[in-house]
Amino acid sequence: MKAIKRLLLNLFSHLDLPLLAIVLALMGIGLLTVYSATSSDGFDKLDKQIINMAVSFVVMLAVARTPPQTLMRFAVPLYVTGVVLLVGVALFGVVVNGSRRWLSLGFTRIQPSELMKIAMPLMLAWYFHKYESALKARHFLIASAILMIPILLVLKQPDLGTSLLIGASGFFVIFLAGLPWKVIIGMGAAAGAALPFAWTMLHDYQRRRVLTLLDPTSDPLGAGYHIIQSTIAIGSGGGLGKGWLNGTQTHLEFIPEKHTDFIFAVFSEEWGLLGNGILLVLFTLLIGRGLAIAAAAPTLFSRLLAGALTLVFFIYAFVNMGMVSGILPVVGVPLPFVSYGGTALVTLMVGIGVLMSIHTHRMLVKK
Repeated sequence: MKAIKRLLLNLFSHLDLPLLAIVLALMGIGLLTVYSATSSDGFDKLDKQIINMAVSFVVMLAVARTPPQTLMRFAVPLYVTGVVLLVGVALFGVVVNGSRRWLSLGFTRIQPSELMKIAMPLMLAWYFHKYESALKARHFLIASAILMIPILLVLKQPDLGTSLLIGASGFFVIFLAGLPWKVIIGMGAAAGAALPFAWTMLHDYQRRRVLTLLDPTSDPLGAGYHIIQSTIAIGSGGGLGKGWLNGTQTHLEFIPEKHTDFIFAVFSEEWGLLGNGILLVLFTLLIGRGLAIAAAAPTLFSRLLAGALTLVFFIYAFVNMGMVSGILPVVGVPLPFVSYGGTALVTLMVGIGVLMSIHTHRMLVKK
């Protein structure tokens, strides 16, 4: 008994219990909603999601036990590996549904862009930590170049949703490192001026998504179908929802991708405004806890990494809920810890593990 008790104390000493409780609550909501969305198929998807959660939890435990100074040593190798794999995707990648996003290893396929969601903030946090005592304008320019290389490679696949998340994870590090507001405003003005050029660079399906956002009824059975059906489901949930397993839009198969990207519509229909409020509170607590960990971190590397990862969780939730609600274009971003999926969940839990590592290892990181 003493050995088991000692093992449990050693295990939980590397975990931030408030953060763990929030994540487990979101995962519990995810399991209920995934089962409801896929109940016509039996327990197959539910069983797979439980396995996905178990694997991701083990990964989180391993990362949480890894000191931040060790994580920092992985920054450059992980980033370089990610870029090399993305180049490999561009040259030898597997094409699925018109997109070249995967590398075949024979026994399985991997999506290297998922690796960059963690490698990017890790790399930039390491870079700014290295030059902390003498940051100049050129360092921000070099950091921007480090950020743009994988973004352009992922856009070429094409994968707008993942490139957005990689871009956000890198931008948040640059912003938290002290990017001047006048530069941010200038970048915003430049981006606005470049919109006409950017429009010509978009793929046809990406342009249709933007136009559909403005008027989903222009193509109700085509590009606008996703948004129309998801907003109907959200609205039909009312204040208290229709009840678990009682969503008509869900079980009559009107909602597309209902267990992955559009799972928020399933949840909204069955649990209504009350359920959505609880979900928003949980995400707010998650983001608040992550920012608190970032604020208490002892080094620039830890602060930048924790802050960026936390804000990426916000982007995940905001973009998913926004696209399902019809206020943002459909870009294929899952609802964190709720949507069905293995790779994305592991990536998210790595981020949670990093936050726990930063919180529980309070020693200074050596430069």
